[in-house]
Amino acid sequence: MPGKSPKASYVLPHTLAGERQRLALMSQLLDPMHRALIERLGLRLGWRCLEIGCGNGSISKWLASNVGPKGHVTATDIDLSYIDHLHAPNLEVRQLDILRHEVEPATYDLVTARAVLHHVKSPKKAVQHMVRFLKPNGVLLSIEPDFLPATAATPEALRAFWQAWLQWSASVGIDYFIGRKMPALLSASGLNPVSAEGTTAIYPGQSPWARYWLETLEELRPRLIESGYVSRTMLTHFNRLYSDPRIWTSAITFVASSGTKPQAPRKLR
Repeated sequence: MPGKSPKASYVLPHTLAGERQRLALMSQLLDPMHRALIERLGLRLGWRCLEIGCGNGSISKWLASNVGPKGHVTATDIDLSYIDHLHAPNLEVRQLDILRHEVEPATYDLVTARAVLHHVKSPKKAVQHMVRFLKPNGVLLSIEPDFLPATAATPEALRAFWQAWLQWSASVGIDYFIGRKMPALLSASGLNPVSAEGTTAIYPGQSPWARYWLETLEELRPRLIESGYVSRTMLTHFNRLYSDPRIWTSAITFVASSGTKPQAPRKLR
């Protein structure tokens, strides 16, 4: 029986050798969607924005360029290794653990977090914190994965790998089905209205998405094998299929959930 690994706050820490390249590839793949969603939410000059878990800071840097000199962006991460290069008059960098640290309450027009909450022990608490940071009428945008496509991936060797991957990830405290849960979490936190939509990439071997997964699994290979959930044979099959441009597949739906913080009710005189 596979042994359980201890839960970690982040399975892919910034200390891994290939993390800078992996973060850059994730930005290439997900930033266009993230930017479009923010624009649809009505990003304006003068907005104060907060990004939770900003990674390499690409979205925070883009936000700073779009809110103008009277706006302000706070870029936060639990590890600042890859954002110490961010410099702009209206951009501030802070270290933040969303479950432990607070920022200014009722201050931000936009709070956004991407691919963060599936790693934390209490997504509910994290959402409550982010809602507290919002101004009345401020907007929270969460983008989180849901691995439903992986459960139906073909060919069979890929499906077997993803089943093992999901068992391993659950054993280390990662919820790769959190995407579908986020709209209810936002509603329960008092945001209204709340909306959600999913985006699923379908891609061939050797594509940027395939490279992202090959690089990720190379980083995690020792841990995966040691866990007992994933075998060397599974990894060999995965590498072969994800290196074959004739194979088209999918693994994740990214669920974007957003909600608005209501105005406080006026007191009757």
